[in-house]
Amino acid sequence: MIGGLTDEERLLQATAREFATRELAPTAIERDEAERYDRALFTAMGELGLTAAPLPEAVGGAGFSYLGWTLVMEELGAADMSMAVSLSVHILSQYPVVTWGSDEQRARWLPAMVSGEALGAFGLTEPHAGSDAAAIRTRAERVGPADAPTAYRLTGTKIWISNAPEAERYLVFATLDPTAGAKAITAFLVEKGTPGFRFGAHEKKMGIRACPATELIFDGAEVPVANRLGGEGDGYKIALSALAEGRISIAAACVGIARSALEGAARYVQQRKAFGMPLAEQQGLRFMLAEMAREVAAARAVTRDAAAAKDRGEPLAEVSSIAKWTASDAAMRVATDAVQLFGASGYSRETGVERLMRDAKGAQIYEGTNQIHRLIVADGLLRSLG
Repeated sequence: MIGGLTDEERLLQATAREFATRELAPTAIERDEAERYDRALFTAMGELGLTAAPLPEAVGGAGFSYLGWTLVMEELGAADMSMAVSLSVHILSQYPVVTWGSDEQRARWLPAMVSGEALGAFGLTEPHAGSDAAAIRTRAERVGPADAPTAYRLTGTKIWISNAPEAERYLVFATLDPTAGAKAITAFLVEKGTPGFRFGAHEKKMGIRACPATELIFDGAEVPVANRLGGEGDGYKIALSALAEGRISIAAACVGIARSALEGAARYVQQRKAFGMPLAEQQGLRFMLAEMAREVAAARAVTRDAAAAKDRGEPLAEVSSIAKWTASDAAMRVATDAVQLFGASGYSRETGVERLMRDAKGAQIYEGTNQIHRLIVADGLLRSLG
């Protein structure tokens, strides 16, 4: 073990970096401009084993630590946040099946996702339920006897669902009783092509544009009881546990954004001359770079600390919120400073620096807004003090 990482983790990091540099970075600007999702890149990640890197070997995953997974996400985020988000959501939609699924569900649902043949999505957010997940209105009505249903009919709309409509496998949350709050929310495994399930409007996003996000519309879509994940009413805790893991993943990708912005700005000020000298010789700009480097280091530290907590099996609510909040804010500050250091070139879409800034802004909002994470951290602190 070198520098706190095992040899296997370093190999995983190197593999992800080489792939991101060779396959993602060269076309990132073009795909962002065109809002084009390149499924071949996801397939290539599957061939490398990245589509199941942190999942246990018992379900076909690579069995890497979650700390190792953050190394992958940092490398992908540094090259292309869109594909980093796509992969993160894919993993996010698998973890609940690993944890809550029956042996039959895991055997039926996961192999195609683990291999990268099938892409996954996480269907929670609704027009009236963003950060307040307990307020979802998508309805699940029992088909058959109330105490032994044979299926459920889903009716409602989800919005901002990343990877849709590309994804084949959807983890969808619906309520058996809209007046009952969190205790009625239930999770379902829904396949693309299910009658009564279709896609709505494509979101026109400010950033992360090469990862699609689309409405899911359910109009009496019938899902067999065999596709209910966990018991009735388990959906809320399933969603929260998955989101805690996903926030660490997104935090790592944000570290990648910040690192990419810092490295790009440092190279630029070394090359660019003004008033007869390189910009890098101006003390004020050197101080900006130093502060940016501090932001990257701090974000990486809290993110890896949260990943280590998951590997130890510790509660994740507060540490994952701290990681996501810290890293996404750091990404936004560092990317904004990088645009400033690049000057007019930074404001141009041709350099890709402004893309980092746009992508960072989105990360401050999704996976729970950073204001919500402040509440989670404060609540945890006050509970711990009695």
